[in-house]
Amino acid sequence: MENITKSTELGYMPFPIPGATSDKLFAKLLNLDIKYGPIFAILKMEAGAFIPAHIHHKTEEQHYVLDGDFINDGITYEAGAFFCHNIGQVHGPHSTKNGCTLIFIQPNEVDPTDFEIAG
Repeated sequence: MENITKSTELGYMPFPIPGATSDKLFAKLLNLDIKYGPIFAILKMEAGAFIPAHIHHKTEEQHYVLDGDFINDGITYEAGAFFCHNIGQVHGPHSTKNGCTLIFIQPNEVDPTDFEIAG
């Protein structure tokens, strides 16, 4: 069985994240069904967007920068940067000065409660 999604046919939808500038975060959710593989989405961060440093206790997470300036823990990265975060690893904060687009991947099912702001 296969699952085909054409990202060009999807619009970006609001992507609220606790503690973040959610009015500046949007996503195209390409796969949310784990039977077809990992959770896979395109995240658009508009200029000035911010996601606080956080932890996931149930899943790893990967990010790949497609375009723009992605600031991770104070360091600016451009297209081609790839990040892997293990379960329980604090990552971020994430932000962008001028805007950026990322691919993000989570190998496990999405659990909206699996987001803890690092303190």
